[in-house]
Amino acid sequence: MSAEALHREIRACTLCAEHLPLGPRPIVQFSPTSRIVVIGQAPGRITHESGFAFDDKSGVRLAQWLGLTFEELHDSARVAIVSMGLCYPGKAAGGDKPPRPECAPLWHPRVWRELPEDRLTLLVGTYAQKAYLPDTKSWTMARRIAEFRDFLPRFLPLPHPAWRSTLFMREHPWFEAEVLPALRREVAKRFGA
Repeated sequence: MSAEALHREIRACTLCAEHLPLGPRPIVQFSPTSRIVVIGQAPGRITHESGFAFDDKSGVRLAQWLGLTFEELHDSARVAIVSMGLCYPGKAAGGDKPPRPECAPLWHPRVWRELPEDRLTLLVGTYAQKAYLPDTKSWTMARRIAEFRDFLPRFLPLPHPAWRSTLFMREHPWFEAEVLPALRREVAKRFGA
């Protein structure tokens, strides 16, 4: 199956429609040349409405972290965005509901087959980190991020770039001093810079 056909199949998915308060609207971007993969939690309400991944201030911050422009972040030839849940799961107390559990097992393996082997996968937030770094389930997110070198060159864990990340960065100054420069070097390597 081509990447284009897989995109169409994903966008037509209604597997968990009955659990989605705003209905299904799978949001994903990837191509056979995407050498950076971003796995977040799930689209938020704003993203659901626009149909465009990380289409908010968190996307601006994520692009800055990567050393990319907002436009480069959204260039599927370079960056894939395939979250743990591809549809907005709805609101819960204190934030959004968790991503639907059916989504990643169904779509991730199929998308990964379309991507280059030497990709760097950014695990943005605890849902992605626990799924892809299962031996670290008992760790704090801060510990996973602090020990990021242990997961390279395949994975690099990050906090979610939402407004709360400013608190994380204030409490963990090593994130800006050590993790972000390493992240930018890894991204530049994948783009031949």
